[in-house]
Amino acid sequence: MKPSHLLIRYILASLLLTLPLSVQALNVAVGDKAPAVELPNLPADGATTSLSSLRGKVVYLDFWASWCGPCRLSLPMMNTVRNELKDRGFEVLAINVDAFEEDALEFLKELPVDYPVLSDVDSTSPSTYGVLGMPTAFLIDRDGVIVAIHEGFRRGDAEKIRDQVEAMLDQ
Repeated sequence: MKPSHLLIRYILASLLLTLPLSVQALNVAVGDKAPAVELPNLPADGATTSLSSLRGKVVYLDFWASWCGPCRLSLPMMNTVRNELKDRGFEVLAINVDAFEEDALEFLKELPVDYPVLSDVDSTSPSTYGVLGMPTAFLIDRDGVIVAIHEGFRRGDAEKIRDQVEAMLDQ
């Protein structure tokens, strides 16, 4: 085997061996303080919204994309939960990771939501949170601590999440 091929195989093997460690190092866990997020609003209006601006509320931080099938369920269902509980101190903050804003806007035109939607075309915030698939959401308490992580979304999940949120709001 040529030395250049050996070098390429060595580099690829090294990357594959360190990738799980890198991803694990970036993950956040239940009990961790939620990492800071401040991103542009969607649609782009020149303003940004930060997670810290919602301190004092229970927050469902939801990472999604227009190409995500389960997101077609999660966004409208979480909109219903948010609208039912917003007056008690609950908010959903959605972060879209589409490369093109138009894709996200088309999705939201078909399935509109009343909560803030942010754009992260560079996907820096999913990396910070260790998001591996869509949708992934983090339930954050009034003090900014992650209390639950929801990966994927199926029918019935909204009720379970609502129960968790109501318990948090009752504390």
